[in-house]
Amino acid sequence: MTKKILFWFGTNYTHFCLSYYLKKKLDCETYAITDVTERPKLFLKNQKLVDFKQIWFFHDHIAQKNNMPDLNYLAKFEKKYNLDLWKLVQNERIFLYYNYHKYSKNEILNILEQECRLFENILETVKPDFFFSKLPSLHHHELFYQMCKNSGVYVQIINFSMLGKKSMITQEHEKLDYLEELKRVECNERNFDELQKYFKKSNLLENLTNTLLKPGKAKKEIIKSAIEYYLNSDTTNAKTHYTYYGRTKSKVIFSYIFDKIRTKIRESFLNKNLKKDISLPENFVVFPLHTEVERSLLIGAPFYINQIEAIKNIAKSIPINYKLVVKEHPFQGDRGWRSASDYKEIMNIPNVILVHPTFSNEKLYKNCSLLITIAGTAGFEVTFYGKPVITFVDLNYSILPSVTTLKNPHELPALIRESLKKEVNSLDLNRYLSLLERNSSEFNYTDFTAKFDTEFFYGGRLVDTEISESKMKSFLEKNSSILNDLADEHISKINWFETRSVKSDRKT
Repeated sequence: MTKKILFWFGTNYTHFCLSYYLKKKLDCETYAITDVTERPKLFLKNQKLVDFKQIWFFHDHIAQKNNMPDLNYLAKFEKKYNLDLWKLVQNERIFLYYNYHKYSKNEILNILEQECRLFENILETVKPDFFFSKLPSLHHHELFYQMCKNSGVYVQIINFSMLGKKSMITQEHEKLDYLEELKRVECNERNFDELQKYFKKSNLLENLTNTLLKPGKAKKEIIKSAIEYYLNSDTTNAKTHYTYYGRTKSKVIFSYIFDKIRTKIRESFLNKNLKKDISLPENFVVFPLHTEVERSLLIGAPFYINQIEAIKNIAKSIPINYKLVVKEHPFQGDRGWRSASDYKEIMNIPNVILVHPTFSNEKLYKNCSLLITIAGTAGFEVTFYGKPVITFVDLNYSILPSVTTLKNPHELPALIRESLKKEVNSLDLNRYLSLLERNSSEFNYTDFTAKFDTEFFYGGRLVDTEISESKMKSFLEKNSSILNDLADEHISKINWFETRSVKSDRKT
């Protein structure tokens, strides 16, 4: 039977590339939603590489309005799709942190209403069997993903795997598709020394740093992208894309220069005031800061986006003979670091030690008694060193007995004391790794993203660029082996969904 597959294309074109090879292997009708900017939109509009039944250009359907929104419609919509709409829009990074335009309440709700009506129409028109996408980072993408998930559409999301050079293709970012009771999982029985060697070979943070952050090429790409933006880019997006409202070339250039100067000043403060290596206290708990702005807080942990408050709450909750060591995230430099006032506020908490972003993670992991994270991968990493973890939200590694999820903030002091007594069983970690490997794809998402950005987007510095069909075809052919395998993995997941559906029907 012909399958209906709906794709989401954003500034990451992995799923366009996937659709090209999937169409060659599978009897399917393909549809797409895209929220790209105006220049790459021309490629998707005119290309003949993939035959789509229909492509919806998201921003064509969202007009700038400030009239009264239809709250009755939104209330019914929210109930129909089992959603929390305020939670989505109030944590939208564009509305919270955008420098070029201040969004009014009615403007935000009008954007939301138009999104809801568009997405509802798409689902009712297509009635897709499957939705394939990258992990959403903006609220409108997350909204459609949740609508699909809550209305019976089979969903597959690609994201980076915690196993470094692999990726995850799952229904939900923080849940494994192939799951079984941990004690039943067969695994290699490695001790902690062997597990740490395994971890160092598959370190996600190191892989992302080496692949996506390339200081040697950064200046060259910045200059080329700046010239391209200044000479060839126009301001159409500022009129048609809510994510670009208020942008002009002069504002963007001024903002870029200001941000560079501010980043240097903040970096100087960090280097003068934060230690790169210190003698650690005998008893301490670690709290690694998340990068801001990022999905893992805004969408993954929407009630914990104020990290300074989280630090204060943890500092109040640890035993009197313990210190809290807070480490800045090395990727925060790409966001311009935090303000000196934020760092001072953390440093002024009596039992808190703030360390430099280059401080050795291994040294912290080996010597700490406990690690607390809101929603980060550090909680997974520290288990390789036999240390217990508290998370603020459920994560896919929360199935480990040494990991506890905070359910009530008032219980944090008791939870910390209980967790300090826990021991990590290496067998549990080996079993979890066996599960994780079973749920991981060999597709190197980090490497593929870097390749595409280098080929088309000046190393990821400028995404509003023209894409030629001939150049795209050449890229597809050069990466045919990788993309054929990725298509096969998606077909395997399609078969898994259908087998599971048949089994479910038999039970009923």
